[in-house]
Order: sequence, then structure tokens, then C-alpha cells
Amino acid sequence: MNATLKNLLEELEAFGHANDALIKDRPARMLNITRDTGDFLSVLIKIMSAKRILEIGTSNGYSTLWLADASRPFDGKVTTVEMSRFKIAMAAENFARSGLAEHITQIEGDAGDVLQTAKDAAFDLIFLDSDRAQYDGWWPDLKRVLRCGGLLVVDNATSHAEEMAPFIKAIQADGDFVTSLVPVGKGEFLATREK
Repeated sequence: MNATLKNLLEELEAFGHANDALIKDRPARMLNITRDTGDFLSVLIKIMSAKRILEIGTSNGYSTLWLADASRPFDGKVTTVEMSRFKIAMAAENFARSGLAEHITQIEGDAGDVLQTAKDAAFDLIFLDSDRAQYDGWWPDLKRVLRCGGLLVVDNATSHAEEMAPFIKAIQADGDFVTSLVPVGKGEFLATREK
């Protein structure tokens, strides 16, 4: 990671903490991943040599930058989906500052619609950090668009354990997946597709 990106990530991390401490309205909060989660995602991407990454929930682009930087050596591309125009604009500015914009495609819209129109096995890795109430409904398409050997990573698995329990249980019951809960950051639920 170059110094410019490192400094930008530190700036965004500080902004996210300050913003979220003052603002209680969820749509205006950044709700960024933790730094150790960024490191963890980076390692996963590098181990997999993941090139095709889908992120659901861009916010201001903090997590997207971790994903794009990790996949850059493999000429990877991150497709990131966000509904908030305010956050999309913030993220676009951060992507331009980072030097990673060419590795990132922003989509404004509903993740469910994006998933429904995506091709089968389109992604090596999916990072899910969005509206948790939608996850169960998205599951059939999340499974369909993840390639065999691909990895689904879901944030907030321990910080919102009760809310996440039905979704996690559904994936654990699916014989095509092997799962693990990793106590990093706010808890990362991993599901890798074997079949």
C-alpha cells in the first residue's frame, strides 16, 4: 500500500469515527468497517487472487479502497453498489484521490436488482455490508452469482448477531457451502462455495 492511499485511509477512518459519533441518523452515518477488517479482507483477496469483487454497501468508499488495493496486483475490479447519492458522490471523490478509480465501478441502485441481473458465477468474492433486513431475500442470487470456490464475506456477524442469525443459519444449512465465523472487527461471517 502506497503512502497516499495509507494517508487517505487514515483520514477516512478518522472522519468516519467523528461523523458517526455526532450523527445518529443511520443514512447519514458512514458505518465503515474497522481497520483490522480491512487488513483481513486484503489478506483474503491476496490468498484467492480475487479479480472479480462485488461489494454491496459502498458508503464513503473506505472498504472499497481496501478491496481495490488488494486486488490491484491481479488487475482486479471492484463493483460496488450503493443507493445513497450523497455517499456515492463522497466515494467517487475518495476513489479519484486514491489513484484506484480505474479498478472500481460504482453502481447507484438497489442491490437486489443488481444481483438479479448479474450473470451466474460472475464474482470471485462478495463483501456484504448493507441493509441486513434484505439479506435473506438476496440469498438465492448471492449464491448464484458467486463462482464455485468463491467466497462470501458478511460484516457485522457478531455486532448484530441476533439480527444476522436467520441469514447465517440459512447459509450454514446449504450443503454447497463451508462456513466460519471470524472474530475480527464487528465479526466476519465467511462462506465459501464448494459446489
